[in-house]
Amino acid sequence: MGLDDKIKNAAEKVTGKVKEGVGEATDNERLRSEGHADQAKADMKGAGENVKDAFKK
Repeated sequence: MGLDDKIKNAAEKVTGKVKEGVGEATDNERLRSEGHADQAKADMKGAGENVKDAFKK
């Protein structure tokens, strides 16, 4: 996994956490769901990159 990919995934995960937190604070279910989805998407990208890295070794 390249450094750029790690940074992008981390940024996406942080953005998701912020969205989820704002959604909870404002009782906005759509925003909360978007934040949760963003975090899951970042986790899946990270897992895929880890698998690719494992096969490179």
